[in-house]
Amino acid sequence: MKTTVATICFIIMMNCHAFSEQAMMYDNRPKITVTGEAVIYVKPDKILISLGIETWDVDIRVAKQKNNDILQKTIIGIKKLGITEKNIQTDHLSIDPKWKNEYRKEDFIGYFVRNTMVITLSETGKIEEFVTMALSSGVNYLHGVDFQTTELKKYREQARELALKAAKEKAKKMAGVLGQSIGSPIQINETFSGMPWRYFSS
Repeated sequence: MKTTVATICFIIMMNCHAFSEQAMMYDNRPKITVTGEAVIYVKPDKILISLGIETWDVDIRVAKQKNNDILQKTIIGIKKLGITEKNIQTDHLSIDPKWKNEYRKEDFIGYFVRNTMVITLSETGKIEEFVTMALSSGVNYLHGVDFQTTELKKYREQARELALKAAKEKAKKMAGVLGQSIGSPIQINETFSGMPWRYFSS
């Protein structure tokens, strides 16, 4: 059984003043500084998986063909999982000659061909099956899995509102303990904290 969540976290720093006193030359109003934090759990509906294929041979044509064979085998496996071609993108291709002595260009090892592809999934339940298939097809590297939501703006606004409410409530309680009351915010700063996305799986 898997549980998939995404976490958006915002911290709002809020300065509130306790009195209405003001000085002519500078701001000497009594104030308190509070931090409000909000965490929203969201099921991701867009997952980007970055894969790497590396092959080598002393013959550049053979090295390229090996890489292309793995790429085509992987694409066939991807389509069998019901992933459309529009969600398959080749991200980077490089060919590098290598020597044991790079400075003197001695003892040639061969040509290293590296190909990177990015796959977009919409279902987290397919991730493990997809990764197993890709590695079985000859893919060498799993560069990363990026969990996203297509409604990020909506959830970000919700997190911001909750963080502001948390900061205001904290300011009221702190001021109340001191026998004071809070006025309008003097300054509000927004920062981002924590991991943007987390994936939990058994």
